Amino acid sequence: MTSSQVIDMQSSTAAATKEVPLWKQDGAEPFLKIENVTKMFGEFTAVDNVSLNIYKNELFCLLGGSGSGKSTLLRMLAGFESPTSGRILIDGVDMAGIQPWKRPVNMMFQSYALFPHLSVADNVAFGLKREGVGRSEVKKRVAEMLDMVQLGHLGKRKPNQLSGGQRQRVALARSLIKRPKLLLLDEPLGALDKKLREETQFELINIQEELGVTFVVVTHDQEEAMTLASRIGVMNNGVIVQTDEPHDVYEYPNSRFVAEFVGSVNLFEGQVIQDEPDSVRISSVEAGATLYVNHGISCSPDQVVHVAIRPEKITISHNRPNQSENCLQGEIEEIAYMGSLSVFKVRLPSGKEVRVTQPNFTRDMGERFTWNDKVFLFWDEDSSVVLTV
Repeated sequence: MTSSQVIDMQSSTAAATKEVPLWKQDGAEPFLKIENVTKMFGEFTAVDNVSLNIYKNELFCLLGGSGSGKSTLLRMLAGFESPTSGRILIDGVDMAGIQPWKRPVNMMFQSYALFPHLSVADNVAFGLKREGVGRSEVKKRVAEMLDMVQLGHLGKRKPNQLSGGQRQRVALARSLIKRPKLLLLDEPLGALDKKLREETQFELINIQEELGVTFVVVTHDQEEAMTLASRIGVMNNGVIVQTDEPHDVYEYPNSRFVAEFVGSVNLFEGQVIQDEPDSVRISSVEAGATLYVNHGISCSPDQVVHVAIRPEKITISHNRPNQSENCLQGEIEEIAYMGSLSVFKVRLPSGKEVRVTQPNFTRDMGERFTWNDKVFLFWDEDSSVVLTV
């Protein structure tokens, strides 16, 4: 092997190591450590013994419904609330007793909280001026930040002269200009319409990658979390019930709650009739069929479980497939044409309703279906997940 080949191999190995995210690297030190944090309001437990590690430069999303505890947890990170018990460490420093303005943290609120009487540039510069930063330095950093959020030409305008998306970017620039180690974002895109929200999500990702600041985003929007996050922590009743990368949260939910909360899912209750190390068979009255999954589970004999299958994993056809398991029969009750896909609601003989989505690859929509059609629904053995909780 030549010396150039050795160098190329070393470079490839280094690149591969660099691409491994910190949370998958043995011994990697978390940038933000939440250790057994509980928050009580009287007798009500808003956050219940939460432990979580978030790593440097990560864009982490806390995803949950109203009352799940996600915003309370965010406020404790910011210092607006104090934990009843437990510890929060940022960059190795215990935040106990440290006031919000002394933390290496900034927070962007859902309302943006811009000063209406100040220009865009003065809104962004506000924090620097309060710290006594020199005028020339303020001017330079404001210009750089406004250029980064593509608002350099609007520095003299007032907030009421901007669109919702532009105000959102002003708030982001103001939050980032003091170069915090950690930026907390509370429902940052909630006030935007759907199209603008989708566009801004990618802008937010690009800005985060460019600056290398650790972001923690609170949202109730599953699609937003899936688009933005390097990892997602799903919260329910004050507890983080699953922490994973977006793909794993969606494809491998660890409970019925996560499966139903993140995306759309069909759940079939059934009883385990065959449990092998690498597969399981489930008899389901709801489905009217035997369901086969090619992965093993940990369960007791004859345990009642739920089989989760996403709507897009199901094939719908007028013709009977060449398989007896994972094959259902039903009648189409509802059809919705959504442009890029069509949604079918199929009623099984048991009364169970199954949701199926089919992408519209071509203009003629392929095999045509209409209301009251008798159809077959089927899927591959590796497309579903068995849930025991």
